[in-house]
Amino acid sequence: MFSAAAAVLVLEILALRMLAPYVGLTLETSTTVIGVMLGGIAAGAAMGGQAADRGDPREVLAWALVLGGLLAMATVPVVRLLGDALEGAQEGAALPVAIAAFFAPACALSAVTPAVAKLQLESLDATGSVVGRLSAWATFGALAGTFTAGFVLVPLLPTTATVLVLGAALVVAGLVAAVRLGGVLTRFGVGAVVGVALLCVLAPVALGERCDAESEYFCAEVEVDPDRPSGRLLVLDDIDNSYVDLDDPRHLEFDYARWMAPVLGRSSSVVFVGGGGFTLPRYLAAVRPGSRSRVLEVDKKLLDLARSRLGLGDVPGMSVRIGDARLTLRDEASGSADLVVGDAFSGRVVPWHLTTREFLRDVRRVLRPDGVYAMNLIDQGRQRFARAQIATFLDVFDHVAVAGHGAPGNDPGRGNIVVLGSERPLPGRALPLRSRGVTVLRGDRVQSFVDGADVLRDEHAPTDQLLAPRP
Repeated sequence: MFSAAAAVLVLEILALRMLAPYVGLTLETSTTVIGVMLGGIAAGAAMGGQAADRGDPREVLAWALVLGGLLAMATVPVVRLLGDALEGAQEGAALPVAIAAFFAPACALSAVTPAVAKLQLESLDATGSVVGRLSAWATFGALAGTFTAGFVLVPLLPTTATVLVLGAALVVAGLVAAVRLGGVLTRFGVGAVVGVALLCVLAPVALGERCDAESEYFCAEVEVDPDRPSGRLLVLDDIDNSYVDLDDPRHLEFDYARWMAPVLGRSSSVVFVGGGGFTLPRYLAAVRPGSRSRVLEVDKKLLDLARSRLGLGDVPGMSVRIGDARLTLRDEASGSADLVVGDAFSGRVVPWHLTTREFLRDVRRVLRPDGVYAMNLIDQGRQRFARAQIATFLDVFDHVAVAGHGAPGNDPGRGNIVVLGSERPLPGRALPLRSRGVTVLRGDRVQSFVDGADVLRDEHAPTDQLLAPRP
């Protein structure tokens, strides 16, 4: 029972990582996984109790572990097949994939507790003690699974291997329980168990690995540009994150990077919030010799991947600090940077605590009096997140400009949007006015676009809801 409860929580945490490459790691994804797992737990407890009353609870216990293990292993091919089929459906894809993959194993494993309770209850006089003790053990198991997954399994082991080993261990535990408790296992039953287990193990091998590197935060892939042999595209989960030219650090493939080029070219001391493929720090070193840059990157494995697959060597003047930027930025000296670049977002994955008024105030502290904060954000539809983020800029900085692929007017367009904020008027040479097809909003046009949107605060920054394409 302890092990079954632990397995459910381990599977729940791993489910988030398995779904992220297809639907992103958003609040909707997390909510979906938690809801599906809780539904499976409730259904399994009810069905397990009924089965234990109608039959032999020993067999219920053994088969719940065996089936739970097999279904856990089956989550890998199910997620990959359905994820590929539904990729691009955004948050709408999370629910059907989560139900198909994770409801059944949670249900099977949760049938263990009522079966154990049936075996333990010898007298109605001890009902409270038995139920209380079993509930405590199940809770301790859930705690053990949570901490083991978060602090040991995810940082150290690949997700697929962890799921397969977990499922195999549950199958073995079920078979052992059947023998020790006197349960019945026919030859056909054992053969079916072994056959299904082999299928679950071999299916991921046949489907292939999706990630070149798997970190605590992302499934990362590096793709070669067929039109540019030296070009490399970094994909994090399901989003194109960075483009690097191995031979030419001055080459900027993405529009938002080109929009930032003017302000980068006039900066000698820069703090980058987010490294990704380290495209912009390399560009700065190439166009501004003698400049200094500090990259605040949360993901150590992305740094390792950039060094091994994206040609990141020793960039002159660049240093890297690993850690959450909300914390590491506090160590940056006040008034030490000409420019802070916010590039920590990846499509639908937005670290909300890097969007708030409180964070922007810390950015302003690090900037010199004429310094600039340049943020890249992505939004679609009604641009509710973009409006709120720009409203937050206006709350913190005296001068704000916005650049995007919009038609002339008061709309910066959809997709990537670059926002510039400063305490001093922004010089024209710092703005991407010469980029083809770019619209730049300043002054009253920025206020008109914001249209009364709320400022994002630590107390209330619903970025996932603002980004969701709802009417």
